Amino acid sequence: MKNTHRYWVGFNLVKGIGAARLRALLEYFGDAQIAWNAPAEGLRSAGLSEKLVNNLLKIRGEISLDQFWDQIHAQGISVLTWEDEGYPRLLKEIDQPPPVVYLRGDICSEDEWAVSIVGTRRMTNYGRQVTVEVATTLARNGITVVSGLARGIDSVAHRAALQAGGRTLAVLGSGVDRIYPPEHRRLAEQIETQGAVISDYPPGTAPEAANFPPRNRIISALSRAVLVVEAGQSSGALITASFAADQGREVFAVPGTIYAPQSKGANRLIQDGARPMLDVDEILQTLDVEMVHQHRAARAALPGNAIEASLYELLGQEPLHVDEIGAKAGLSIEKISATLTIMELKGLVRQVGAMHYIAVREEQSDYST
Repeated sequence: MKNTHRYWVGFNLVKGIGAARLRALLEYFGDAQIAWNAPAEGLRSAGLSEKLVNNLLKIRGEISLDQFWDQIHAQGISVLTWEDEGYPRLLKEIDQPPPVVYLRGDICSEDEWAVSIVGTRRMTNYGRQVTVEVATTLARNGITVVSGLARGIDSVAHRAALQAGGRTLAVLGSGVDRIYPPEHRRLAEQIETQGAVISDYPPGTAPEAANFPPRNRIISALSRAVLVVEAGQSSGALITASFAADQGREVFAVPGTIYAPQSKGANRLIQDGARPMLDVDEILQTLDVEMVHQHRAARAALPGNAIEASLYELLGQEPLHVDEIGAKAGLSIEKISATLTIMELKGLVRQVGAMHYIAVREEQSDYST
């Protein structure tokens, strides 16, 4: 199968070519590689303005996509596009989803049941206590906690989910190789083991202020509900809540004292129609935790992430050695071996001797993700 991901990454590097214009190019040329290599006249015919054509030609002349792709791979960064089965379903359903998502760690089917917890960097003890309680309860009930890795409420939510043994996703306003704030590098590494660090910005992108409001759209999109714990009147958490409302997500806010500046934004959200969160059980009831558990049980024997899905598709009834599997999948032997071990425990593959594997498929079963 032809790997066109590097060409999607190429378009992601071109300022001005976002979801709508890339979709138009794909419809016109039928393929990302053909679109990337198209002559200027063809790009104009596809609807790109002269400025965008020049931007694209400039990037094509300055960068070697093969080298850039190798750098991404060497850093352990995964790339997902609209065309990938592993692309988050909830994110794909919003208007103009990001064409390319970069991540360290894994996004899996469990993460379809997620709640975003966001708030101010200057939290009070009250805000910290509520965040820890909510994130811990969600994690213990199998709900993934999503936030933005920022100081304050965000980092407390991530840490509480990790300590409870749950999954958590951190969405960045920079490349996944440019952790911000820098003191959260260790936290980001921990998140990668129980979730993922995610961005729609290419590796190398600096954490510029203009990047953070757009990334809040992804935070809310990855979730079924958003909780604003504490937020000032101009907090970025209010932007996340606004995106959530537009995306049809449930918005909760924690009521606070009218005298605390950290509560003014959350109280205003409640006044404008957000649900006041008086007990974390209200969020669990909204998500229907029993349905979450049933959903998870039904999918227990399915590929849990993009790597599992690709290996399951790659394998058949003809035994393949782990080295051959690694070569075909373009992944390290360490990653292949670890994934195959998990898949074997789930009953998706079977080792038939001497590190050779086959897929285990039941008739009438649907293994699509």
